[in-house]
Amino acid sequence: MEHTPARRTLGGLIVLVVLAGLAFLSVWTVRPPAPLAADAPGDEFSAGRAYAHVQTLGESVHVAGSKNAAAARDYIVGTLKDYGLDPQIQDAVGADDALGEGYTMARVRNVVAVLKGTASTGRVFLVAHYDSVQVSYGGNDDGAGVATLLETARILTSRERPRNDVVFLFTDAEEACLCGAEAFVSQHDLAKDGGVVLNYEARGSSGPAIMFETTRDNADVVGVYGDVAPYPVATSFAVEVYRILPNDTDFSPFRDAGRFTGLNTAYIDGSAVYHTPEDRPEYMDQASLQHHGANALAVAKAFAARDLATLEQPSAGDSTYFPVLGFLVRYPGWLVWPVAILALLAVVALSIVVRRRAGFGRQAAAFGLGLVPLALAPVLAQVYWLILVAIRPGYRQMIDPWRPEWFRAAVVALVATLLLFWYAWWGRRLGQWALAVAGFGWLAVLGIVLAAFAPGGSYLAALPALFGALAGIVASVVRIPWVKLAAVTIGGAVAVVILAPTVMLFFPALGLATGAAAALFATMLGLALWVVFPRRAMWPAVGAAVLMLVFTGVGLAVDRFDAKHPAPEQLMYALDTDTGQARWVSADDKPGAWAAQYASGTENVEAKFPLLHGDVASGPAQAADLPAPSLTATSSTVEGSRRTMTLLIKPNRDVRLVYLQVPGVKVTSATVAGRAVPSDALTGDFGVLFHAPPADGLTVTLTVEQTGPVSVRVMDGSDGLAGLPGFTPRPPDVGVEGSHTSELVLVAKTYTV
Repeated sequence: MEHTPARRTLGGLIVLVVLAGLAFLSVWTVRPPAPLAADAPGDEFSAGRAYAHVQTLGESVHVAGSKNAAAARDYIVGTLKDYGLDPQIQDAVGADDALGEGYTMARVRNVVAVLKGTASTGRVFLVAHYDSVQVSYGGNDDGAGVATLLETARILTSRERPRNDVVFLFTDAEEACLCGAEAFVSQHDLAKDGGVVLNYEARGSSGPAIMFETTRDNADVVGVYGDVAPYPVATSFAVEVYRILPNDTDFSPFRDAGRFTGLNTAYIDGSAVYHTPEDRPEYMDQASLQHHGANALAVAKAFAARDLATLEQPSAGDSTYFPVLGFLVRYPGWLVWPVAILALLAVVALSIVVRRRAGFGRQAAAFGLGLVPLALAPVLAQVYWLILVAIRPGYRQMIDPWRPEWFRAAVVALVATLLLFWYAWWGRRLGQWALAVAGFGWLAVLGIVLAAFAPGGSYLAALPALFGALAGIVASVVRIPWVKLAAVTIGGAVAVVILAPTVMLFFPALGLATGAAAALFATMLGLALWVVFPRRAMWPAVGAAVLMLVFTGVGLAVDRFDAKHPAPEQLMYALDTDTGQARWVSADDKPGAWAAQYASGTENVEAKFPLLHGDVASGPAQAADLPAPSLTATSSTVEGSRRTMTLLIKPNRDVRLVYLQVPGVKVTSATVAGRAVPSDALTGDFGVLFHAPPADGLTVTLTVEQTGPVSVRVMDGSDGLAGLPGFTPRPPDVGVEGSHTSELVLVAKTYTV
C-alpha cells in the first residue's frame, strides 16, 4: 500500500492525539485523590476526620517551648488515650547542627505511644512533628503529618492488633533544629534496636504526597511502598536530588543513625504558605491530606504485618523507580548501567540504519546543534523568572507565586517555542532523521552521565533514548504503515509516561525560581518526540510563542498580592544593651518597599549579633525598653592553665531562644543543660544556640584555656515586632516571609566572668 502524504498526515495526527492524551493521563494520575468525608467507613482514612485535628492544631502558632505547643501536645496525648493507647512524654535535650546555625540544642518533649504487636519481629515508627515555626500556624507543616498519624492510629487501634509493634512518634522542635527526632534516636530505649521509619511532612498546602527520600540501599522498603500504596507517587531521581540539596527533616537523624530503614513523604505544592502566617487550616487542600493518609495507612499496615528482620536492614542496593499511570515501575539498581549502555548502542544502531537518509556528517552537525535547546531552555526559564520578578518585585523572596499554574504553562510553551523554532530551522537543512538521531543521542549521553553521578535518575534519559531509538529503527526499516505507526507511538509513549509527570513534579519541587530543572525535563521530552513535530514547524513555533505570552498575561492577572495572598517581606529587630543602640535588620538581599523603610542600608552586624551572618540589610532603630538576659557564674575553679566555670543564663522576658558565645578563648569542653557538646563543635569561637530554654534558666558548664576573666556574649530572642518604637504594621498585601528569623527580636549583652 502506498504511503501517501494524506496517510502520513493522518498517521501523524493519530500519534499526536494518542501521545497528548497519554500525557494528560500521566499527569492526572499523580494528582491527589478526592478527599473522603468525615462519615466515610471507619476502616478507611478520611481527610474529613483528619482535618478536624488540623483545625485544632492550627488554631494558633505553636513554636517549641510555648504554651500553645504544650496545648497541642496535650491534645495529641488526649486523642491517643481516647484510642486506648498509653502515650508517654520524652523530656530530653536534643542537639543537631543540620540546619546551619552552628551547634544547636533544644529542650524537647516528644509524645511517644506504642501499639504492641502480637508477635513482633521489629518496630515500625510513624513520625511527624507537632511544633510550628515562630510565625506559622503549622496547619500543613506539620499539622498534616500529625493528623495523618492520629487518623492512622484510630484505624489501627480499632481493628485486630498488627503483628509488629507500631510506634507513633510526635516530635518537638523539628523547626528549630530537628532536636526532637535527634533526642529520640540518640536517647530513647525504643530506638536502640532500629526499625522501619515512616516520616510525614508538608512543604506547602497542596499537590500529591510524594515519597521523596529513602535510606540508602532502599530496594526492599521501596518494594513494599510500590506494592501497597494505593496512590504511589515517587521517583528515585527525587532521592538523588534530595541527597545533594542541603535540606533536612526529622527523617535525617533516623537516616544518619545507620540502624533504620525507611521512607520520607511530603506534599510540596502551594509553597507560598510555607513557614508563613498563611499556613492555616483553611489554606489546606484536603485532597493532599487524603493522599498523605491513604498511602500512610496502607504502608503502615504492610510494614506492621511483614517480617521486619530483613526490611529493617539495608537491601543489596537502591531501586530505580518512577510513577506510570497509577503504578510504581521499579527495577534493581544494578540494571542502571546496562540500560544506559543499551540506550547508547541503540542510538548508534539507529545512526547506522538511517545513514542513507541522513549521512554521518549531517548527523554529527545535528548532534552538535542539539546542545542548543538543552542548554538554552533552562537559561530562558531562569530569564523568564527574572522578568516576572522585575514586573512583580514581591516574587523575589518566593520560590513560587501564590498561583503558579499559568506561569508553569508559560514555561512549557517557552520550551515548545524553542524546540519548534530549532526543528523548523534545522529540519530543512539537515533532515528529520538527523535531528531524531541527535535528540536520542543527547538523551543517551545524559543517561550515561546520570548513571555515573545520580544513578536513580538515569532512567529519565536512558529509557526514552532506548525505546525511541528502537522505534526509529523499526520505522526506518519496516514498510508496513501500521507497524511504523505503532512503533513510533510506543517509542513516544515511553518518553511521555516517564517525563511528563517529571515535569509536573519538578515545578513545585524547585519552584519557578529554579524553573530551569522543569524546563530541562520538558526539553528532553521534546527531543524524544521527534515524530510529532510537523514538517513545517515555523507557524506552530509562532503559535507556541503567542501561547507563552497569553499564559503569562493571564498569570499576572490572576496572581495578585492581596490580604489572603500577601507579598512576603522579612524584618528583625536587634538591640545591643552594651551600647544602647538598636538596628532594624532584614535578611533579604534586596528588601521590599515596606521593609526597606526600616533596613535601607547594608551592614555586617555579626560581631554584635552572632546569629546574623554576613552583610545584611539594616537601618537605625529606636532602643526599646527590653531587658537583656542575665548571666550568673554559679561556680568557678582553676586547674593548671584551665578554668572551669558554671554559668546560669536567665532571660528576663518571654523568649524562645538563647544564644551564648565565648569569643577569643579556646573552649576545651562544654555541657549545656546537662548534655555534653561534642568536640567537633568546639572549634573556633565557641557558640551554642538553645531553643525552648528552661523557665528557671539555662545552665552551661565550660572549661577554657584561660585562668583570668572571660568575655561571654549572651543574647535571647523573642517573636513579634508589634509594640516596638517606630514600628508600623505591614499593609494588608504585605506578609511575613517564611523564615526562621522573621519577626525575631534579639537582645544582647556582654558579660565578663
